[in-house]
Amino acid sequence: MEEYRVIRCNSENPHFVSLVHELTEFLAVHNGEKDSFYTQFNTIESIAHAVVAMSGDVAVGCGAFRPKDDATVEIKRMFVQPTVRRSGVGALILADLEDWARTLGYSSAILETSKGLGPAVRLYQRNGYTLIPNYEPYIGVEDSVCLSKSLV
Repeated sequence: MEEYRVIRCNSENPHFVSLVHELTEFLAVHNGEKDSFYTQFNTIESIAHAVVAMSGDVAVGCGAFRPKDDATVEIKRMFVQPTVRRSGVGALILADLEDWARTLGYSSAILETSKGLGPAVRLYQRNGYTLIPNYEPYIGVEDSVCLSKSLV
């Protein structure tokens, strides 16, 4: 079985930047004409809390979080290379982000994803996230689904 390790970094890490670029290209196709709406909320400048999953010297996945308020972080930029999906990498990234946020004193995590990304929604639900009403800026956005998890 493949062994993965997670590296904590920030948005300047070259592996993180490269993986986010792949994610952006994937989502541009997935979102189609609605992509510019989502893109405005997914910039990576100044993200202090990012992680990269590594298999040996190869970056295979990433994720990040931003503080939403004093108690809550928003999980952002989750991506796993297609060749290693369904291998536990996504759950490993998510668990490390949650642990890091918990260590910094946050008590909950929220996130937004697309209803059309069923595997992502299922990953979050398998890892304890529950559906919540869409939060700003996704209120009224039909393609968005928002989820939340207590970190305490």
